Amino acid sequence: MIEVAEAAELDIAIDGALMRIRDRAAGVGRGFEALGDAIARAARGGKRFRPALVAASFRSFPAGERDTPAVLSVATAFELLHTAFVVHDDVIDHDVVRRGVPNVAGEFRLRGRRSGADEQGAAQLGDAAAILAGDLLLHEAIRLVARADVEPPVRERLLALVDDAMFVSAAGELADVEHSVVPDCAPAEQIFDAAFNKTAVYSFQAPLQAGAVLAGASADAVRVLGHAGGRLGLAFQLVDDLIGAFGTPEQAGRESGGDLREGKRTPLVALARESALWSDVDATLVLARTGPVAVQDARRALDASGAREQLRAVIDQTLADVRDTSLDPVLPTATGHLLRTLADGIEGRIP
Repeated sequence: MIEVAEAAELDIAIDGALMRIRDRAAGVGRGFEALGDAIARAARGGKRFRPALVAASFRSFPAGERDTPAVLSVATAFELLHTAFVVHDDVIDHDVVRRGVPNVAGEFRLRGRRSGADEQGAAQLGDAAAILAGDLLLHEAIRLVARADVEPPVRERLLALVDDAMFVSAAGELADVEHSVVPDCAPAEQIFDAAFNKTAVYSFQAPLQAGAVLAGASADAVRVLGHAGGRLGLAFQLVDDLIGAFGTPEQAGRESGGDLREGKRTPLVALARESALWSDVDATLVLARTGPVAVQDARRALDASGAREQLRAVIDQTLADVRDTSLDPVLPTATGHLLRTLADGIEGRIP
């Protein structure tokens, strides 16, 4: 999607922003210095595809052939925005480990225990550190866009994209939690809306549009690209839901069937709820947390309900929409090719 040299430039820009956070934190106390280090570690190991989308979209427009430091700043902002959401999401989910190592909350729980805190105090410290880490990352993301070397009208359009991404993503996260705590499963439409809001805007729609805005694309091109980006984001999240239920450990990045064991209210489950076999599916989902055999039973029940096939059909239709949109004459040929490449990549992840 982007060249190796450009990927290296993005890494340098992202690492530079993290270094600024560490340097600022270092002068405000030892605990805060440790938080700066934890923030830098939290941003490691990701695919960094959101900043890559900003750069790839920018390059796909004719005016985007020129170099501009603003692209690196805005691309970095979307990576920090993502890291902030991940850090806060871990607090919401009470997770203390990510990618097999302690996350920000986990690190500071350990720090609290080493300082003599009891379990409750250590947990309070860990949650506080993670919330503050996410806050700092959000601040730095907005700061990077606000200080980008662009004309004021362009800056306003970029800030509007970030504003929308933050509000919509927060709404999706809240709805997702609300759906998980109520006794009954919400209607499929609400579950799909939450899935879209939580991921699609900040991960695909806004980065692609930001690259176009930086390249001086027309309002029509930015609008069409936003539609395609939203559809890509929805398809990406729905494929993630299939991976969470049916994917291999390599695909999921954790033990297979994790979403089933955790009882997540995903679009897959919402579709099963509307089937005639929901009572059978529900019974297996209740037991899925007990082990691998029960997970396999839940998978078979979901398959039998037709939910997996239905969700695959929704993904196929969503990606078909992207491919159709990629041919819109307001988009340059290279931009259309980028959209089709992204659609192919998402399709290739389907388990």
